[in-house]
Amino acid sequence: FDLPVVVKADGLAAGKGVLICQTYDEAITAIEDIFGGAFVGAGDSLVIEEFLDGVEASLLCFVDGNVIYPMETARDYKRIFDNDGGANTGGMGGFSPNPIMPANVKEVILDPIIEGFKKEQLDFRGVLFIGLMIKDNVPYVLEFNVRFGDPETQSVLPRLKTKLLDIMTACATGHLGDIAIEWDDQVSVTVILASAGYPESSTKGCVITGISNTDDVFVYHSGTAKDGENIVTAGGRVLAVTALADTIENAKNKAYEHIKNIQFDGMQYRTDIARGY
Repeated sequence: FDLPVVVKADGLAAGKGVLICQTYDEAITAIEDIFGGAFVGAGDSLVIEEFLDGVEASLLCFVDGNVIYPMETARDYKRIFDNDGGANTGGMGGFSPNPIMPANVKEVILDPIIEGFKKEQLDFRGVLFIGLMIKDNVPYVLEFNVRFGDPETQSVLPRLKTKLLDIMTACATGHLGDIAIEWDDQVSVTVILASAGYPESSTKGCVITGISNTDDVFVYHSGTAKDGENIVTAGGRVLAVTALADTIENAKNKAYEHIKNIQFDGMQYRTDIARGY
Protein backbone atom coordinates (compact mmCIF):
# COMPACT_ATOMS: atom_id res chain seq x y z
CA PHE A 1 0.00 0.00 0.00
CA ASP A 2 0.95 3.62 -0.40
CA LEU A 3 1.39 5.66 2.76
CA PRO A 4 -0.35 6.33 5.04
CA VAL A 5 -1.24 2.75 5.94
CA VAL A 6 -3.60 1.38 8.58
CA VAL A 7 -2.45 -1.27 11.08
CA LYS A 8 -5.17 -2.94 13.15
CA ALA A 9 -5.05 -5.30 16.10
CA ASP A 10 -7.15 -8.30 15.07
CA GLY A 11 -9.35 -8.56 18.13
CA LEU A 12 -11.16 -6.56 20.81
CA ALA A 13 -9.16 -3.47 21.74
CA ALA A 14 -11.76 -1.15 23.28
CA GLY A 15 -12.00 0.77 20.02
CA LYS A 16 -8.34 1.85 20.16
CA GLY A 17 -6.66 -0.90 18.12
CA VAL A 18 -6.56 1.05 14.84
CA LEU A 19 -3.27 2.85 14.13
CA ILE A 20 -2.86 5.19 11.15
CA CYS A 21 0.82 5.19 10.22
CA GLN A 22 2.28 8.03 8.15
CA THR A 23 5.69 6.39 7.65
CA TYR A 24 7.08 2.89 7.35
CA ASP A 25 8.90 3.36 10.67
CA GLU A 26 5.55 4.16 12.35
CA ALA A 27 4.06 1.04 10.77
CA ILE A 28 6.90 -1.14 12.08
CA THR A 29 6.49 0.38 15.55
CA ALA A 30 2.72 -0.25 15.45
CA ILE A 31 3.26 -3.88 14.46
CA GLU A 32 5.82 -4.36 17.24
CA ASP A 33 3.50 -2.73 19.79
CA ILE A 34 0.57 -4.98 18.82
CA PHE A 35 2.62 -8.17 18.94
CA GLY A 36 4.26 -6.90 22.12
CA GLY A 37 0.96 -6.85 24.03
CA ALA A 38 -0.16 -3.23 23.71
CA PHE A 39 -3.75 -4.47 23.31
CA VAL A 40 -4.47 -7.26 25.77
CA GLY A 41 -6.31 -10.11 24.07
CA ALA A 42 -5.77 -8.71 20.57
CA GLY A 43 -2.07 -9.25 19.94
CA ASP A 44 -1.93 -12.64 18.25
CA SER A 45 -2.55 -11.33 14.75
CA LEU A 46 -3.09 -8.06 12.93
CA VAL A 47 -4.57 -6.60 9.77
CA ILE A 48 -2.87 -4.15 7.41
CA GLU A 49 -5.22 -2.09 5.26
CA GLU A 50 -5.22 0.67 2.70
CA PHE A 51 -5.94 4.10 4.19
CA LEU A 52 -9.25 5.48 2.95
CA ASP A 53 -9.71 9.23 3.13
CA GLY A 54 -13.41 9.96 3.44
CA VAL A 55 -16.16 10.41 6.02
CA GLU A 56 -16.87 7.67 8.54
CA ALA A 57 -20.37 6.32 9.03
CA SER A 58 -21.75 3.68 11.36
CA LEU A 59 -24.52 1.25 10.51
CA LEU A 60 -25.98 -1.02 13.18
CA CYS A 61 -28.20 -3.86 12.02
CA PHE A 62 -30.57 -6.39 13.54
CA VAL A 63 -30.03 -9.88 12.08
CA ASP A 64 -32.08 -13.08 12.47
CA GLY A 65 -29.96 -15.42 10.33
CA ASN A 66 -31.82 -14.68 7.11
CA VAL A 67 -33.00 -11.08 7.37
CA ILE A 68 -30.78 -8.07 8.00
CA TYR A 69 -32.54 -4.87 9.12
CA PRO A 70 -30.49 -1.64 9.22
CA MET A 71 -31.17 0.63 12.17
CA GLU A 72 -31.18 4.39 11.83
CA THR A 73 -27.75 5.58 10.69
CA ALA A 74 -25.17 7.30 12.89
CA ARG A 75 -21.87 9.16 12.79
CA ASP A 76 -19.03 8.58 15.26
CA TYR A 77 -16.11 10.88 16.11
CA LYS A 78 -13.02 8.80 16.84
CA ARG A 79 -10.28 11.31 17.58
CA ILE A 80 -9.77 12.73 21.05
CA PHE A 81 -9.52 16.42 20.11
CA ASP A 82 -11.59 18.89 18.11
CA ASN A 83 -11.15 18.94 14.33
CA ASP A 84 -10.21 15.25 14.43
CA GLY A 85 -6.90 15.87 16.15
CA GLY A 86 -4.94 13.59 18.44
CA ALA A 87 -5.13 9.86 19.05
CA ASN A 88 -7.93 7.44 18.16
CA THR A 89 -10.36 6.63 20.96
CA GLY A 90 -13.32 4.36 21.46
CA GLY A 91 -15.46 7.29 20.29
CA MET A 92 -15.93 10.85 21.58
CA GLY A 93 -19.47 11.47 20.37
CA GLY A 94 -21.84 11.18 17.47
CA PHE A 95 -25.25 11.88 16.05
CA SER A 96 -28.15 10.17 14.31
CA PRO A 97 -29.26 10.06 11.55
CA ASN A 98 -26.20 10.44 9.34
CA PRO A 99 -27.14 12.35 6.17
CA ILE A 100 -24.15 11.15 4.16
CA MET A 101 -25.17 7.48 4.10
CA PRO A 102 -25.48 6.47 0.40
CA ALA A 103 -28.86 5.21 -0.78
CA ASN A 104 -27.33 2.07 -2.30
CA VAL A 105 -25.89 0.70 0.95
CA LYS A 106 -28.41 -2.18 0.96
CA GLU A 107 -27.36 -3.43 -2.47
CA VAL A 108 -23.64 -2.76 -2.06
CA ILE A 109 -23.13 -3.80 1.58
CA LEU A 110 -26.11 -5.52 3.25
CA ASP A 111 -27.23 -7.96 0.54
CA PRO A 112 -23.69 -9.37 0.09
CA ILE A 113 -23.44 -9.86 3.88
CA ILE A 114 -26.51 -12.10 3.94
CA GLU A 115 -25.21 -13.99 0.90
CA GLY A 116 -21.89 -14.43 2.67
CA PHE A 117 -23.64 -15.81 5.77
CA LYS A 118 -25.46 -18.34 3.60
CA LYS A 119 -22.34 -19.31 1.67
CA GLU A 120 -20.37 -19.92 4.86
CA GLN A 121 -23.38 -21.45 6.63
CA LEU A 122 -23.26 -18.91 9.44
CA ASP A 123 -26.46 -18.70 11.45
CA PHE A 124 -25.73 -15.30 12.93
CA ARG A 125 -28.47 -13.72 15.05
CA GLY A 126 -28.24 -10.49 17.01
CA VAL A 127 -26.67 -7.11 16.33
CA LEU A 128 -24.10 -6.49 13.61
CA PHE A 129 -22.07 -3.28 13.66
CA ILE A 130 -20.67 -2.14 10.30
CA GLY A 131 -18.05 0.59 10.29
CA LEU A 132 -18.04 2.34 6.91
CA MET A 133 -15.96 4.93 5.12
CA ILE A 134 -17.86 6.98 2.56
CA LYS A 135 -15.64 8.18 -0.30
CA ASP A 136 -17.11 9.87 -3.37
CA ASN A 137 -20.55 8.64 -2.25
CA VAL A 138 -19.34 5.01 -2.30
CA PRO A 139 -19.48 2.98 0.95
CA TYR A 140 -16.44 0.87 1.92
CA VAL A 141 -16.43 -1.53 4.89
CA LEU A 142 -13.76 -0.77 7.48
CA GLU A 143 -14.78 -3.30 10.11
CA PHE A 144 -17.46 -5.57 11.50
CA ASN A 145 -18.34 -6.04 15.16
CA VAL A 146 -20.94 -8.45 16.51
CA ARG A 147 -22.24 -6.01 19.10
CA PHE A 148 -23.76 -2.58 19.46
CA GLY A 149 -21.43 0.37 18.85
CA ASP A 150 -20.36 2.87 21.49
CA PRO A 151 -21.24 5.78 21.31
CA GLU A 152 -23.48 5.13 18.30
CA THR A 153 -25.93 3.13 20.41
CA GLN A 154 -26.51 6.08 22.73
CA SER A 155 -27.57 8.12 19.69
CA VAL A 156 -29.58 5.43 17.89
CA LEU A 157 -31.59 3.63 20.57
CA PRO A 158 -33.30 6.71 22.09
CA ARG A 159 -34.92 7.13 18.67
CA LEU A 160 -36.30 3.56 18.67
CA LYS A 161 -40.04 3.42 19.35
CA THR A 162 -40.51 -0.37 19.06
CA LYS A 163 -39.61 -2.35 22.20
CA LEU A 164 -36.03 -3.57 21.94
CA LEU A 165 -36.92 -6.84 23.71
CA ASP A 166 -39.49 -7.64 21.02
CA ILE A 167 -36.93 -7.01 18.28
CA MET A 168 -34.23 -9.13 19.91
CA THR A 169 -36.73 -11.94 20.50
CA ALA A 170 -37.60 -11.80 16.80
CA CYS A 171 -33.88 -12.00 15.96
CA ALA A 172 -33.37 -14.99 18.23
CA THR A 173 -36.39 -16.88 16.86
CA GLY A 174 -35.85 -16.06 13.18
CA HIS A 175 -38.93 -13.82 12.82
CA LEU A 176 -37.37 -10.40 12.26
CA GLY A 177 -39.32 -10.03 9.02
CA ASP A 178 -42.60 -10.31 10.94
CA ILE A 179 -42.09 -7.29 13.19
CA ALA A 180 -42.70 -3.64 12.27
CA ILE A 181 -39.86 -1.48 13.59
CA GLU A 182 -40.67 2.19 14.15
CA TRP A 183 -38.36 5.15 14.75
CA ASP A 184 -38.87 8.59 16.25
CA ASP A 185 -38.54 11.48 13.80
CA GLN A 186 -36.43 13.39 16.31
CA VAL A 187 -32.68 13.44 15.83
CA SER A 188 -30.00 12.92 18.47
CA VAL A 189 -26.53 14.13 19.42
CA THR A 190 -24.22 12.38 21.89
CA VAL A 191 -21.13 13.87 23.56
CA ILE A 192 -18.68 11.75 25.55
CA LEU A 193 -17.14 13.11 28.77
CA ALA A 194 -13.72 11.54 29.34
CA SER A 195 -11.26 11.55 32.21
CA ALA A 196 -7.88 13.25 32.25
CA GLY A 197 -5.22 11.38 30.32
CA TYR A 198 -7.60 9.46 28.08
CA PRO A 199 -6.99 7.60 25.75
CA GLU A 200 -3.45 6.81 26.95
CA SER A 201 -4.53 6.52 30.59
CA SER A 202 -7.39 7.49 32.86
CA THR A 203 -7.80 9.26 36.18
CA LYS A 204 -9.92 7.31 38.65
CA GLY A 205 -11.68 8.30 41.85
CA CYS A 206 -12.71 11.85 40.93
CA VAL A 207 -16.12 12.80 42.34
CA ILE A 208 -18.75 13.52 39.66
CA THR A 209 -21.51 16.05 40.32
CA GLY A 210 -24.47 17.37 38.37
CA ILE A 211 -25.66 14.13 36.75
CA SER A 212 -29.35 14.34 35.85
CA ASN A 213 -31.80 13.32 33.13
CA THR A 214 -34.65 15.26 31.56
CA ASP A 215 -37.41 14.23 29.15
CA ASP A 216 -35.09 14.71 26.17
CA VAL A 217 -31.56 14.61 27.60
CA PHE A 218 -30.12 11.35 28.92
CA VAL A 219 -26.83 10.68 30.75
CA TYR A 220 -25.38 7.20 30.27
CA HIS A 221 -22.74 5.80 32.60
CA SER A 222 -19.60 4.01 31.45
CA GLY A 223 -16.40 4.59 33.42
CA THR A 224 -18.13 5.31 36.73
CA ALA A 225 -18.33 3.65 40.14
CA LYS A 226 -19.95 4.20 43.54
CA ASP A 227 -17.75 5.38 46.39
CA GLY A 228 -19.97 5.65 49.42
CA GLU A 229 -22.62 8.23 48.53
CA ASN A 230 -20.58 9.59 45.62
CA ILE A 231 -20.32 8.61 41.98
CA VAL A 232 -16.68 8.73 40.88
CA THR A 233 -14.66 8.24 37.70
CA ALA A 234 -13.51 4.68 37.06
CA GLY A 235 -12.32 4.64 33.46
CA GLY A 236 -11.43 6.61 30.36
CA ARG A 237 -14.81 7.37 28.86
CA VAL A 238 -16.89 8.34 31.86
CA LEU A 239 -20.32 9.56 30.73
CA ALA A 240 -22.30 10.00 27.52
CA VAL A 241 -24.75 12.88 27.24
CA THR A 242 -27.44 12.37 24.58
CA ALA A 243 -30.01 14.98 23.57
CA LEU A 244 -33.08 14.63 21.33
CA ALA A 245 -34.56 17.50 19.31
CA ASP A 246 -36.20 18.37 16.01
CA THR A 247 -32.87 19.29 14.35
CA ILE A 248 -29.23 18.30 14.77
CA GLU A 249 -28.38 21.90 15.66
CA ASN A 250 -30.96 22.01 18.46
CA ALA A 251 -29.95 18.59 19.78
CA LYS A 252 -26.31 19.65 19.80
CA ASN A 253 -27.10 22.82 21.71
CA LYS A 254 -29.18 20.89 24.26
CA ALA A 255 -26.39 18.38 24.86
CA TYR A 256 -23.71 21.01 25.40
CA GLU A 257 -25.98 23.09 27.60
CA HIS A 258 -26.63 20.04 29.79
CA ILE A 259 -22.91 19.30 30.04
CA LYS A 260 -22.44 22.64 31.83
CA ASN A 261 -24.13 21.05 34.88
CA ILE A 262 -21.69 18.13 35.11
CA GLN A 263 -18.30 18.43 36.75
CA PHE A 264 -15.35 16.24 37.71
CA ASP A 265 -11.63 16.95 37.91
CA GLY A 266 -9.90 16.64 34.55
CA MET A 267 -13.12 16.32 32.55
CA GLN A 268 -12.46 16.61 28.83
CA TYR A 269 -14.74 16.47 25.82
CA ARG A 270 -14.88 17.57 22.21
CA THR A 271 -16.69 20.83 21.53
CA ASP A 272 -17.27 20.20 17.82
CA ILE A 273 -19.59 17.16 17.82
CA ALA A 274 -22.16 17.60 15.02
CA ARG A 275 -20.62 20.92 13.99
CA GLY A 276 -21.27 21.34 10.30
CA TYR A 277 -22.54 17.73 10.18
